[in-house]
Amino acid sequence: MNSPRIHIGDWFKTVDGDNLEVVAFDPDDGVVEVQFYDGTVEEYDMEDWESLEVKPIAPPEDWSGSYDLSKDDYGVDLDHPAGEIIPNPLDHLEDSD
Repeated sequence: MNSPRIHIGDWFKTVDGDNLEVVAFDPDDGVVEVQFYDGTVEEYDMEDWESLEVKPIAPPEDWSGSYDLSKDDYGVDLDHPAGEIIPNPLDHLEDSD
């Protein structure tokens, strides 16, 4: 079986329908560490990784699920991904100069 290339931060779906993110990869030791969407962390050797038969997927829209975060925990807006431009509510006001 040809498995997809492995990069930290990539998301995959197993044949059982579980979503997981690669959180560590050591190609020299042949070890892949993943975190499932529910927060469970597992480590696989390359043979076990191949047997998962994973397929690459886009990160879930609610990526915070496995981290059990809320908006108030860290003072960030989890509804707006990093890098998304949030409009300034004062932009519509005219300059009074």
